[in-house]
Amino acid sequence: MSARWITVDGALGEGGGQVLRTSLTCALLTGTPVRVVNIRAGRPRPGLRPQHLAAVRAAAEISNARVEGARVGSREIAFWPDTVRPGRYRWDIGTAGAVTLVLQTVALPLALAGGKSRVTIRGGTHVPWSPTWAYVERQWAPFMKRLGLSMRLRLKRAGFYPHGGGEAEVYLEPATRPLHALNAPEGGMLERVEGTVYIANLPDHVARRQKLTALAALRHYSRQAKVTVRRLEAPSPGTLTLVEAHKAHGSGCYTALGERGKRAEVVAHEAVELLHAYVDSSATVDRYLADQLLLPLALADAPSTFSTECVTSHLLTNARLVARLLSAEIHVEGDEGAPGHVVIRPRAG
Repeated sequence: MSARWITVDGALGEGGGQVLRTSLTCALLTGTPVRVVNIRAGRPRPGLRPQHLAAVRAAAEISNARVEGARVGSREIAFWPDTVRPGRYRWDIGTAGAVTLVLQTVALPLALAGGKSRVTIRGGTHVPWSPTWAYVERQWAPFMKRLGLSMRLRLKRAGFYPHGGGEAEVYLEPATRPLHALNAPEGGMLERVEGTVYIANLPDHVARRQKLTALAALRHYSRQAKVTVRRLEAPSPGTLTLVEAHKAHGSGCYTALGERGKRAEVVAHEAVELLHAYVDSSATVDRYLADQLLLPLALADAPSTFSTECVTSHLLTNARLVARLLSAEIHVEGDEGAPGHVVIRPRAG
């Protein structure tokens, strides 16, 4: 391989699919070919799974890339991107794999490609171990807009784990060039807390019990707290509780999924318990958004700083990878599992 190639060890840090997706996104943004080895080495079933393969194929299609190793189970790929082209794209994961992870792989490169795009993805929209569609809608997309990346989201059909069968549509506007920096070392004063119960093909009492449980807990922070119920069209039963806290300079958002045999009250309690740590801290954003902000902020017009209530292995892994692939300086101050501050200095030019 030529000297311009970058080789990434998929066993880096937490050794999950994030390393692959970040590598693909950076390759699309820079036009630099990338080779990813030891893909998902830290997982019980290493190598590409259908949702990771879908991300590879989506990245290849928008850039007319040449790819080697793009098959389920592969532990190594080589990816030669060409110019990213905005347009209309449609991808089907074929399983309950997360549509949100495919979206997050291609959204920034498409938005920076100079035109409008419409992306349709079929698969899982509300599944474990990945951002749910509700989280993307309520937390990720609003923050991306704050940085200069605007999009319209449409959930045509929810796809709950393990059945999947969901379909989501995203309209991407051309992004601000360069993207905006984020200067919010602390979240500031708590302004409001709220929640949403999402439910499909389940009795009304399930949603009601989640709502009442979440509401009672949220009113510990604000007597004006509200929880709404949103019914979704879906091919299978499913439910999710989402709770969010909005501060003067940031927000935290947490979700908990229902499953067979899991009481509605437990679902609501799980979401609220995660929210407590954020509200009781001075953090700008939640632990999940923290690692998702690194890539766009590495392309911003000035240095950025923010804080999170919990430094995760995902954050530490992505910080190392984005710093290397985009020639940015990223410093995470704080131990894993503890509150932390993040400082990002974008690459020159």
